[in-house]
Amino acid sequence: MDCINNTSNFQVEMKGGGEGWGVEWVLAMQGGQMVVEGPIRLSSVLTPSKLSFLPSLTKIVGTLGPKSRSVEVIDACLKAGMSVARFDFSGLDSDYHQETIDNLRIAVKSARKLCAVMLDTVGPELQVYNKTSNPIELKADDIVTITPDATKELSAEVLPISYSGLAETVKKGDTIFLGQYLFTGSETTSVWLEVLETKDQDVICLVKNTARLAGLIFTMHVSQVHINLPTLNENDKQVISNWGRRNNVDFISLSYTRHAEDVRELRALLRTQNLHETQIFAKIETVEGLKHFDEILQEADGIILSRGNLGIDLPPEKVFLFQKSAVHKCNMVGKSAIITRVVDSMTENLRPTRAEATDVANAVLDGTDGILLGAETIRGLYPIEAVTTVGRICAEAERVYNHSLHFKRIVKHVGEPMSHAESVASSAVRAAIKVKAAVIVVFTSSGGAARLIAKYKPPVPVLAISRQLLGVRGVYPLLTSPDMATSGELGLKLALDHGKSVGLLKPNDQAVVFQKIGDSSVVKIVQLDG
Repeated sequence: MDCINNTSNFQVEMKGGGEGWGVEWVLAMQGGQMVVEGPIRLSSVLTPSKLSFLPSLTKIVGTLGPKSRSVEVIDACLKAGMSVARFDFSGLDSDYHQETIDNLRIAVKSARKLCAVMLDTVGPELQVYNKTSNPIELKADDIVTITPDATKELSAEVLPISYSGLAETVKKGDTIFLGQYLFTGSETTSVWLEVLETKDQDVICLVKNTARLAGLIFTMHVSQVHINLPTLNENDKQVISNWGRRNNVDFISLSYTRHAEDVRELRALLRTQNLHETQIFAKIETVEGLKHFDEILQEADGIILSRGNLGIDLPPEKVFLFQKSAVHKCNMVGKSAIITRVVDSMTENLRPTRAEATDVANAVLDGTDGILLGAETIRGLYPIEAVTTVGRICAEAERVYNHSLHFKRIVKHVGEPMSHAESVASSAVRAAIKVKAAVIVVFTSSGGAARLIAKYKPPVPVLAISRQLLGVRGVYPLLTSPDMATSGELGLKLALDHGKSVGLLKPNDQAVVFQKIGDSSVVKIVQLDG
C-alpha cells in the first residue's frame, strides 16, 4: 500500500505493509517541532519497554508534600526517575518543607541518585482560606459574594479572599475560576463564576456549575485580568532569603512571571543572598506573561509552561498552539522548557487516561525538556506510579524522536559563522550520532558546555558535573567532587567507570568526550576495552 496525503500543514506517508504488519510512517509538521520518522512495527508496540538506569532523557519534576514526603516514598520516586524535587510554598510553611528536604537528603544518599531542589514562589496568587476545613458545596445558578473581609466565614454564600482590589479589577461578564488545591480541571472540585456586579469591595457572582470544595486553601484565578500585586511578594523574599539560602536551592520557579523585569528583580535578590548559581525558571501562567514571552525567555534560565492557569486564561483550542510555539523558542536558544498538568487523573487513579498518555508523548516530541508533576505527587494516591508512568511514556517517545532533524533545525537557526563553543558542541553531538556513541562525557566547570551540547538534543545521555544540570534534558551529573569537572584522564576514568557501573556502557562501546585543554575546546572519541 502506498498512500501520500498532503495538506498545507503536514505530510503523512505510509509505505509497505508486508510481514509483521509493518508500516513506515513519516510525519513532518512543516514549521512545527513534532516529528516521527522510521519504521514502526506492530511487534514493537506489543514488545514490553526495556527498563534502564535512566528511565528517560526527559527530566521529571516531582512536587513533594503530604503523600510524598517520607524517606521511603522519595527514595522510590528517585529510583523511578524523579530528578528535581519541587517545594510549593502556597499552602505549606518553611518548617514543614525543612522536614521534607531533610528526608530528601537521606533518600538521595540511600538511592545514590542526585536530585535538584526547586523552590516555587507564591507570587500574586489569589487565595480563599477555609479556616474550619469544612467542605462547602456550591450549586449551579446560586449567587455567591467574594469579599476581602477576613472576619467572614467561608460558606456557599461568601468567599473571603486575600486581595482587596478585586472589585476595582473585574467587570460584569468576567470569568473567575475557583479551584481546590491545584487546578485539576474537574468540574466536581472546581467552580466557574461569572461576575454580575460589584458593590464597594465585594464582587457578586453567578455560580456556573455545581461542585464540592474541600481543604484549607482554594486558589482563585480571574481570566485575562491584571492583578495589581507584585510578582515577588514580601513572603516570597523572606522564604528565599531564609529557607532558600539555608538549603542552597538549585532552581526557583517564579510563579506568575509577567514581565522580564520580574526575572531581573529576582536575580538581584539572589545576588544579595549569595545564591549566584541558583537558576530562575519563569513560570508563564497568564496571557500577560504570554505577551512578553520573548523578553522573559531572554532573561530567564528556563521556562515552565503552567498549563493549569493558561488553560483558563486561553481558550482551550489555543493552549496547544502556545505550548508548541513556546517550546520551539526555548529549543532554539537552548533553554529548558518544562510542561505542567499532564496526568491529573493519576491523582486518584493508578493509570492515566489515553489522552493524557498521548499528551505526555507529544510534549516530548515537541522538544520538551521536563515534565512537572504537581497534584499527582503532592497529594495524589499514587506518587511513585505517576513518576514511573510518565518516565516510561517519555522514554517511548524519545525512541522515535527525530534527533537528526532537530539537529539540522538548530544549526540553521544558529547560522554562520558559528561561535567556537557552538561549533565544538555541535560537533560533539554530530560525532555521537555518526559513531552511535553510548554516552557523551563533558568536562565543564560552569555547566555551560553541557547545556550547549544538550541544546542539540543528542539521543544519548550526557554525563557532566553540576547539580543545576538536572533540569536539562539528557544531562546527568555525576556523584563526585566538583574538582573533577575539569580533570583529564582521572576524570574520564571516573565518568566511564560510572557509566559501566550503572549499565550505560558496556565493552567495546564508544563515548564522545568534550573537554577544554588550555584555551581550546576538544572533542575526541574513546572506545572501551572489549
